[in-house]
Amino acid sequence: MSNYQPIEQFAIRVEHVTQHFRVIQERPDTLRELFAQFFRHRVNFHDFAAIQDVSLDVPHSQTLGLIGANGSGKSTLLKIIAGVYQPTAGRVQVSGSLAPLIELGAGFHPELTGRENILLNGLLMGYSKEQMLNREEAIIAFAGIGDFIDSPVKQYSSGMHTRLAFAVATEVDPDILIVDEILAVGDASFQEKCFDRIRGFRQSGKTILMVSHSIQHIVANCDRAVLLHRGAVIADGQPDSVAELYHSMWAAETSSVR
Repeated sequence: MSNYQPIEQFAIRVEHVTQHFRVIQERPDTLRELFAQFFRHRVNFHDFAAIQDVSLDVPHSQTLGLIGANGSGKSTLLKIIAGVYQPTAGRVQVSGSLAPLIELGAGFHPELTGRENILLNGLLMGYSKEQMLNREEAIIAFAGIGDFIDSPVKQYSSGMHTRLAFAVATEVDPDILIVDEILAVGDASFQEKCFDRIRGFRQSGKTILMVSHSIQHIVANCDRAVLLHRGAVIADGQPDSVAELYHSMWAAETSSVR
């Protein structure tokens, strides 16, 4: 008998996903060299496997943390799940509305004000103008950027981008929230404010997928953790156990280069 369960049983299903990128090995120094390479069809490159045959299911209402060293594939996997990248192989299925906080200010138009970008982002996520106008004051209050809400976002600091992006993504009440280190640039009080909201999401049964270099945040806020290494899943389980394995790997790698 098959153990296969339908996607409705899960918020996210990742099936044998692989992601390759083409990396140029030699960049031309001049425009003449660029044209010469183009006409000779001799651009040197190699394929880099950022994600290698990853499969995982994320049940509804689970908070899953992805950990791993820089370059392990965490952010790439989140972007595939969010639909930013089309995987080279495999597929991803998502059940429910999804709000991704993957890149700082992604989706913001630099010439528009913060208030105008609230409406724009809501429309892009499938909400009506009326729905976003009803949420506008709550978003502005949470972001806490004062009169800058009516200034073009190109004038915003990275912290202001973070505040507004998080406020929009969480106020629209998605079924699934994806967070990729975006909280790292906020100040301590705003980070705590964000984690309070994430805890509220957990209590209300939302599905959360997050990446953080703070293992303490993963252990404290996640039900499950997945450790990625060179694009592959090498551990999947309780956050404290996965974090312990990650620390031991990091210690072993550090000692080997001394």
